[in-house]
Amino acid sequence: MANEKISPGMQQYLDIKAQYPDAFLLFRMGDFYELFYEDAVKAAQILEIGLTSRNKNADNPIPMAGVPHHSAQTYIDVLVDLGHKVAIAEQMEDPKTAVGVVKREVVQVITPGTAVDSTKPDSGNNFLVAVDRNGQDFALSYMDVSTGEFFVTNLSDFSSVCSEVQNLKAREVVIGYQLSEEDEHVLAKQMNILLSQELEVYSDGHLIDNTLTDLEKAAAGKLLQYIHRTQMRELSHLQKVVHYEVKDYLQMSYATKSSLDLLENARTTKKHGSLYWLLDETKTAMGMRLLRNWIDRPLVSLERILERQEIISVFLEQFIERSDLSDSLKGVYDIERLASRVSFGKANPKDLLQLGQTLAQVPYIKAILESFGHQAVDKLVNQIDTLPELENLIRSAIDPDAPATVSEGNIIRTGFDETLDKYRKVMKEGTTWIADIEARERAATGINNLKIDYNRKDGYYFHVTNSNLSLVPDYFFRKATLKNSERFGTAELAKIEGEMLEAREQSATLEYDIFMRIRAQVERYIDRLQGLAKAIATVDVLQSLAVVSEINHYVRPAFNDNQTIAIEKGRHAVVEKVMGVQVYIPNSIHFDSQTTMQLITGPNMSGKSTYMRQLALTVIMAQMGSYVPAESVSLPVFDAIFTRIGAADDLISGQSTFMVEMMEANHAIQRATQHSLILFDELGRGTATYDGMALAQSIIEYIHDKVGAKTMFATHYHELTDLSTSLTKLVNVHVATLEKDGEVTFLHKIAEGPADKSYGIHVAKIAGLPESLLNRADNILTNLESSAAQLHTVDKQAHQEIESSQVEQLSLFSENENSALIEKLKTIDVMNLTPMEAMNALYELKKLL
Repeated sequence: MANEKISPGMQQYLDIKAQYPDAFLLFRMGDFYELFYEDAVKAAQILEIGLTSRNKNADNPIPMAGVPHHSAQTYIDVLVDLGHKVAIAEQMEDPKTAVGVVKREVVQVITPGTAVDSTKPDSGNNFLVAVDRNGQDFALSYMDVSTGEFFVTNLSDFSSVCSEVQNLKAREVVIGYQLSEEDEHVLAKQMNILLSQELEVYSDGHLIDNTLTDLEKAAAGKLLQYIHRTQMRELSHLQKVVHYEVKDYLQMSYATKSSLDLLENARTTKKHGSLYWLLDETKTAMGMRLLRNWIDRPLVSLERILERQEIISVFLEQFIERSDLSDSLKGVYDIERLASRVSFGKANPKDLLQLGQTLAQVPYIKAILESFGHQAVDKLVNQIDTLPELENLIRSAIDPDAPATVSEGNIIRTGFDETLDKYRKVMKEGTTWIADIEARERAATGINNLKIDYNRKDGYYFHVTNSNLSLVPDYFFRKATLKNSERFGTAELAKIEGEMLEAREQSATLEYDIFMRIRAQVERYIDRLQGLAKAIATVDVLQSLAVVSEINHYVRPAFNDNQTIAIEKGRHAVVEKVMGVQVYIPNSIHFDSQTTMQLITGPNMSGKSTYMRQLALTVIMAQMGSYVPAESVSLPVFDAIFTRIGAADDLISGQSTFMVEMMEANHAIQRATQHSLILFDELGRGTATYDGMALAQSIIEYIHDKVGAKTMFATHYHELTDLSTSLTKLVNVHVATLEKDGEVTFLHKIAEGPADKSYGIHVAKIAGLPESLLNRADNILTNLESSAAQLHTVDKQAHQEIESSQVEQLSLFSENENSALIEKLKTIDVMNLTPMEAMNALYELKKLL
């Protein structure tokens, strides 16, 4: 390529592309955005558009692909959704007046974390995350560029960073330090996140608070710098950064949220079948996003929980007012996103009309809230800013039938601007004036077929045939001569033509200018609009929770500070909704202040996992401030929920089910406090039986003795039920079964005490395995059980003999003579020896003897 002659236009493309090597460059040429070279080849494949070439006859034609400028957004969405960046290069001057190559510049870089203009329907927040590091400390900042929400926190280790990035569902992370290869692999490959680098801190700190740590300021500043570097404009809708602590909310890992199907069904990845699906009776896009946020981050502040409960209780008591409130919210558009479109300079007349319609609705919403006449609701009333002057501006300025584009006219309402009204009058009445002149001159001249025509070259003119030329008066002046006729003008016609052409040209320009002026005025209200958006979103979520509580007969949970759990006839909210109230079997859950652990035994498929998830969902709903599915509930306020429910290999990071299981168990054990909730389902089943049982028992003992968290531990190791004799805070519960004539029915009911046996073969029967296979399994089981019983007797005798011989042997020697042997014995880690190491150790001990 270096030896070929490059045209000035292509040289301009290459110069710009060199500044954005990691982005697809959309290069505006007339009505198309063109892509060249490798960008064109890749984009043609991804977007399924035609691949052509720029100079077809050259030795090395330049690959080229293009998309029409008016539909470019759809193609941009596809590229960004797949994790690519897109740089938009616009023409910065009019090609008609440009000398040489039209000047072009990149005006915006759209990335997965900064995409705000998606053509898809609203789909929740899109958070861009920035991470910075100093020694062992991390700071994480995140923002939704489409709403301006901006947050920062400090974290103690990289695994906490990964967990927060996953919880935020971030698609792009801005790294503000030198990332290690190992950490880069985790983020980019295992978590499939686009990584961008930003080492500069944005200098204008009015959005960044001085109360933050230096590291938090750096993370937030680098995030802002990256946004300004990609968006290339001042964004007035960005909000001041809010510091938060992970411990300010009920802590849950991404795996926990996923296993509990909070925001989506983990199996289908769809909304249906999730807690969000169940609770979503919101009427606005803002309410929908806030509800997701509340589910994702339940509270740990009892005061804030009770505030939400109180408002829901008022909404439930006053059905008619609440119904009116729900209806009034239907007319509310997405104020946060509209404000950001204004800030980005992308708001069109339709956007302003939607904002105006929303603001017209706000006084009704406020009045309905006032009608509840309750102190708890009055706090919400005070947060609702009606902005009458802005509503009045939009209503008086923007035509209700305005188009979505700003260049076609008919945007501004008649009566708003005197000059524009005059232009419109001229355009409207000009045609009448011309018809009047035509009739008058026809009568005055006696030319019966005299008429006025128009073309772009001559403008308006009188058309006179050659046979009537003798009748043309002196004040007509010649404009053009044709073969059989001539074209004439008059001073009066020229004056009207001038006025009409000026009106047509000037009115379009003036309308555009007026619209820009109004948009600039709207921009001054962005802070107040964002405050209003937050208030309306809160009202929307609270009415949604009230509606769901009423439909499903939920109750208001109470909270206690004596670490007791008392749930009477509780239900799994989502399973109940899917199955129907008539089919669902409720279960009570009780932990007194002295009980920290329930060991749950019973067959698979009998309802153990549902019982455990029921408790987790009840806690989450209660700490969101929501009512819960039960007859009555009293709970402590939990600080975290840790789960290990369901088995799945983590194929991407190459970890087996058992490894994932042990890592999640470790995560819970290391981080849980006595105020946490731990749910472990069938822990230890991923390895050999005795191995798994030993691990399960030691984990139970460790949590019981050292952690003290409220724990549900479901297991198929029935042998573990004996632990209730030695562990005072552990109780056995089991899934009740009904056995009649060899047929087993699972009652999905939890009862006290351990299960008497396993029912694996009965589960296999329900699953429909062949009869002959099931009979063979029954025979094998009988043989195994009788063999195990004999072995147990032999083992017991052997164990007693060994014990007595050990006592005898040890007493034969004085301590002094064999202190070396005893010290050596103490150092051997029997549980972790390979067979060869065990033999070597035994040989060494023999030598010492």
